[in-house]
Amino acid sequence: MAGTRTDGRVERGKRTRRLVLGRTMDIASVEGLDGLSIGRIASELGLSKSGVFALFGSKEELQLATVRAARAVFADRVARPAGETPAGLARVWRLCEGYLEYSRSRVFPGGCFFAAVAAEFSARHGAVHEAVAACRVEWLDFVAGVIEEARLAGELRPEVDARQLAFELASFMEMANSQSALHGDDSGYDRAWAAILARLRAGAADPEAAGAALGPVGVGPAAS
Repeated sequence: MAGTRTDGRVERGKRTRRLVLGRTMDIASVEGLDGLSIGRIASELGLSKSGVFALFGSKEELQLATVRAARAVFADRVARPAGETPAGLARVWRLCEGYLEYSRSRVFPGGCFFAAVAAEFSARHGAVHEAVAACRVEWLDFVAGVIEEARLAGELRPEVDARQLAFELASFMEMANSQSALHGDDSGYDRAWAAILARLRAGAADPEAAGAALGPVGVGPAAS
Protein backbone atom coordinates (compact mmCIF):
# COMPACT_ATOMS: atom_id res chain seq x y z
CA MET A 1 0.00 0.00 0.00
CA ALA A 2 2.82 2.40 0.84
CA GLY A 3 4.34 1.76 -2.58
CA THR A 4 1.01 2.49 -4.26
CA ARG A 5 0.67 5.79 -2.40
CA THR A 6 4.25 6.73 -3.31
CA ASP A 7 3.68 5.88 -6.97
CA GLY A 8 0.54 8.01 -6.95
CA ARG A 9 2.38 11.00 -5.52
CA VAL A 10 5.16 10.61 -8.06
CA GLU A 11 2.72 10.49 -10.95
CA ARG A 12 0.84 13.54 -9.64
CA GLY A 13 4.15 15.35 -9.35
CA LYS A 14 5.00 14.49 -12.96
CA ARG A 15 1.61 15.72 -14.16
CA THR A 16 2.00 18.95 -12.23
CA ARG A 17 5.49 19.43 -13.61
CA ARG A 18 4.23 18.99 -17.17
CA LEU A 19 1.38 21.43 -16.51
CA VAL A 20 3.76 24.02 -15.07
CA LEU A 21 6.30 23.72 -17.87
CA GLY A 22 3.62 23.94 -20.53
CA ARG A 23 2.65 27.30 -19.08
CA THR A 24 6.20 28.57 -18.47
CA MET A 25 7.23 27.83 -22.05
CA ASP A 26 4.32 29.88 -23.37
CA ILE A 27 5.07 32.77 -21.01
CA ALA A 28 8.79 32.78 -21.76
CA SER A 29 8.25 32.81 -25.52
CA VAL A 30 6.36 36.09 -25.13
CA GLU A 31 7.74 37.76 -22.00
CA GLY A 32 11.09 36.06 -21.61
CA LEU A 33 12.41 33.80 -18.88
CA ASP A 34 12.51 36.72 -16.44
CA GLY A 35 8.71 36.73 -16.64
CA LEU A 36 8.65 33.47 -14.71
CA SER A 37 8.22 33.12 -10.97
CA ILE A 38 7.06 30.32 -8.76
CA GLY A 39 4.39 32.53 -7.19
CA ARG A 40 3.01 33.68 -10.53
CA ILE A 41 2.81 30.17 -11.95
CA ALA A 42 1.17 28.80 -8.82
CA SER A 43 -1.44 31.57 -8.89
CA GLU A 44 -2.21 31.24 -12.62
CA LEU A 45 -2.57 27.46 -12.46
CA GLY A 46 -4.39 27.30 -9.13
CA LEU A 47 -1.56 25.41 -7.46
CA SER A 48 0.02 25.87 -4.07
CA LYS A 49 3.20 27.93 -4.09
CA SER A 50 4.86 25.40 -1.79
CA GLY A 51 3.95 22.58 -4.16
CA VAL A 52 5.52 24.34 -7.15
CA PHE A 53 8.55 25.25 -5.05
CA ALA A 54 8.97 21.61 -4.05
CA LEU A 55 9.17 20.67 -7.74
CA PHE A 56 11.67 23.34 -8.80
CA GLY A 57 13.25 24.88 -5.72
CA SER A 58 14.16 28.26 -7.22
CA LYS A 59 13.36 30.66 -10.04
CA GLU A 60 16.61 29.73 -11.76
CA GLU A 61 15.77 26.02 -11.72
CA LEU A 62 12.31 26.85 -13.06
CA GLN A 63 13.98 28.76 -15.90
CA LEU A 64 16.41 25.93 -16.61
CA ALA A 65 13.64 23.34 -16.58
CA THR A 66 11.69 25.52 -19.02
CA VAL A 67 14.67 25.66 -21.39
CA ARG A 68 15.03 21.88 -21.24
CA ALA A 69 11.32 21.38 -21.90
CA ALA A 70 11.40 23.79 -24.87
CA ARG A 71 14.43 21.96 -26.26
CA ALA A 72 12.43 18.71 -26.18
CA VAL A 73 9.50 20.35 -28.02
CA PHE A 74 11.86 21.84 -30.61
CA ALA A 75 13.54 18.48 -31.16
CA ASP A 76 10.18 16.78 -31.61
CA ARG A 77 8.72 19.36 -33.99
CA VAL A 78 11.82 20.31 -36.02
CA ALA A 79 14.72 17.88 -35.66
CA ARG A 80 12.87 14.55 -35.44
CA PRO A 81 10.91 14.87 -38.74
CA ALA A 82 14.12 15.81 -40.53
CA GLY A 83 15.85 12.79 -39.06
CA GLU A 84 13.13 10.56 -40.49
CA THR A 85 13.88 11.84 -44.01
CA PRO A 86 16.69 10.20 -46.02
CA ALA A 87 20.02 12.02 -45.81
CA GLY A 88 20.63 14.51 -48.59
CA LEU A 89 18.96 17.65 -49.88
CA ALA A 90 15.53 16.24 -48.96
CA ARG A 91 16.60 16.16 -45.30
CA VAL A 92 17.93 19.72 -45.46
CA TRP A 93 14.65 20.78 -47.07
CA ARG A 94 12.60 19.02 -44.37
CA LEU A 95 14.62 20.58 -41.58
CA CYS A 96 14.09 24.10 -42.90
CA GLU A 97 10.43 23.39 -43.58
CA GLY A 98 10.07 22.05 -40.04
CA TYR A 99 11.47 25.22 -38.49
CA LEU A 100 9.28 27.49 -40.59
CA GLU A 101 6.19 25.43 -39.75
CA TYR A 102 7.13 25.43 -36.05
CA SER A 103 7.41 29.21 -36.04
CA ARG A 104 4.48 29.99 -38.33
CA SER A 105 2.02 27.64 -36.58
CA ARG A 106 2.91 29.22 -33.22
CA VAL A 107 3.84 26.07 -31.35
CA PHE A 108 4.80 28.75 -28.82
CA PRO A 109 2.70 31.95 -28.87
CA GLY A 110 5.76 34.19 -29.16
CA GLY A 111 7.20 32.34 -32.15
CA CYS A 112 10.49 30.51 -31.78
CA PHE A 113 11.15 30.03 -28.05
CA PHE A 114 14.93 30.10 -28.49
CA ALA A 115 14.98 33.22 -30.64
CA ALA A 116 13.13 35.02 -27.83
CA VAL A 117 15.24 33.85 -24.90
CA ALA A 118 18.54 34.09 -26.79
CA ALA A 119 17.98 37.82 -27.24
CA GLU A 120 17.06 38.13 -23.56
CA PHE A 121 20.14 36.32 -22.23
CA SER A 122 22.74 37.09 -24.91
CA ALA A 123 24.71 39.57 -22.78
CA ARG A 124 24.26 37.87 -19.40
CA HIS A 125 26.21 35.30 -17.46
CA GLY A 126 25.27 32.27 -15.43
CA ALA A 127 23.60 28.89 -15.73
CA VAL A 128 20.58 30.06 -17.73
CA HIS A 129 22.78 31.89 -20.24
CA GLU A 130 24.89 28.76 -20.64
CA ALA A 131 21.83 26.55 -21.15
CA VAL A 132 20.37 28.85 -23.80
CA ALA A 133 23.73 29.23 -25.54
CA ALA A 134 24.23 25.45 -25.58
CA CYS A 135 20.86 24.97 -27.30
CA ARG A 136 21.79 27.52 -29.95
CA VAL A 137 25.13 25.82 -30.61
CA GLU A 138 23.39 22.45 -30.77
CA TRP A 139 20.92 23.79 -33.35
CA LEU A 140 23.57 25.24 -35.65
CA ASP A 141 25.66 22.09 -35.29
CA PHE A 142 22.63 20.01 -36.27
CA VAL A 143 21.90 22.16 -39.34
CA ALA A 144 25.55 21.97 -40.38
CA GLY A 145 25.57 18.20 -39.86
CA VAL A 146 22.53 17.70 -42.07
CA ILE A 147 24.13 19.86 -44.76
CA GLU A 148 27.41 17.93 -44.50
CA GLU A 149 25.49 14.68 -44.95
CA ALA A 150 24.07 16.06 -48.19
CA ARG A 151 27.52 17.10 -49.34
CA LEU A 152 29.01 13.69 -48.58
CA ALA A 153 26.08 12.05 -50.39
CA GLY A 154 27.10 13.97 -53.50
CA GLU A 155 23.97 16.13 -53.58
CA LEU A 156 25.85 19.33 -52.76
CA ARG A 157 29.01 20.45 -54.50
CA PRO A 158 32.26 19.31 -52.79
CA GLU A 159 33.36 22.88 -52.10
CA VAL A 160 30.20 23.78 -50.13
CA ASP A 161 31.12 24.94 -46.61
CA ALA A 162 28.52 23.27 -44.40
CA ARG A 163 28.93 25.68 -41.49
CA GLN A 164 28.70 28.75 -43.70
CA LEU A 165 25.58 27.43 -45.39
CA ALA A 166 24.09 26.48 -42.00
CA PHE A 167 24.66 30.05 -40.80
CA GLU A 168 22.92 31.44 -43.87
CA LEU A 169 19.91 29.11 -43.73
CA ALA A 170 19.45 29.68 -39.99
CA SER A 171 19.59 33.43 -40.59
CA PHE A 172 16.83 33.22 -43.22
CA MET A 173 14.64 31.13 -40.89
CA GLU A 174 15.18 33.30 -37.84
CA MET A 175 14.56 36.52 -39.78
CA ALA A 176 11.20 35.13 -40.88
CA ASN A 177 10.38 34.30 -37.28
CA SER A 178 11.43 37.76 -36.11
CA GLN A 179 9.41 39.57 -38.78
CA SER A 180 6.31 37.57 -37.90
CA ALA A 181 6.69 37.91 -34.13
CA LEU A 182 7.66 41.59 -34.11
CA HIS A 183 5.56 42.97 -36.96
CA GLY A 184 2.79 40.41 -37.38
CA ASP A 185 3.93 40.02 -40.98
CA ASP A 186 4.00 36.42 -42.21
CA SER A 187 5.29 37.28 -45.68
CA GLY A 188 8.79 36.68 -44.31
CA TYR A 189 8.15 32.92 -44.30
CA ASP A 190 7.68 32.89 -48.06
CA ARG A 191 10.70 35.14 -48.51
CA ALA A 192 12.79 32.86 -46.31
CA TRP A 193 11.64 29.84 -48.25
CA ALA A 194 12.53 31.46 -51.56
CA ALA A 195 15.98 32.37 -50.21
CA ILE A 196 16.56 28.85 -48.86
CA LEU A 197 15.55 27.25 -52.16
CA ALA A 198 17.77 29.59 -54.14
CA ARG A 199 20.75 28.95 -51.86
CA LEU A 200 20.31 25.16 -51.95
CA ARG A 201 19.85 25.10 -55.71
CA ALA A 202 22.99 27.20 -56.10
CA GLY A 203 24.96 24.70 -54.04
CA ALA A 204 23.44 21.56 -55.56
CA ALA A 205 25.77 19.22 -57.40
CA ASP A 206 23.02 18.67 -59.97
CA PRO A 207 20.52 21.58 -59.88
CA GLU A 208 18.05 19.80 -62.17
CA ALA A 209 18.03 16.61 -60.10
CA ALA A 210 17.73 18.73 -56.96
CA GLY A 211 14.26 19.80 -58.06
CA ALA A 212 12.77 16.50 -56.90
CA ALA A 213 14.12 16.99 -53.39
CA LEU A 214 13.48 20.70 -53.08
CA GLY A 215 10.12 21.04 -54.82
CA PRO A 216 8.98 23.54 -57.44
CA VAL A 217 10.49 27.01 -57.46
CA GLY A 218 8.34 29.45 -55.47
CA VAL A 219 6.50 26.78 -53.47
CA GLY A 220 7.05 27.21 -49.75
CA PRO A 221 5.87 25.18 -46.77
CA ALA A 222 2.53 26.97 -46.54
CA ALA A 223 1.65 25.94 -50.07
CA SER A 224 3.24 22.48 -50.26
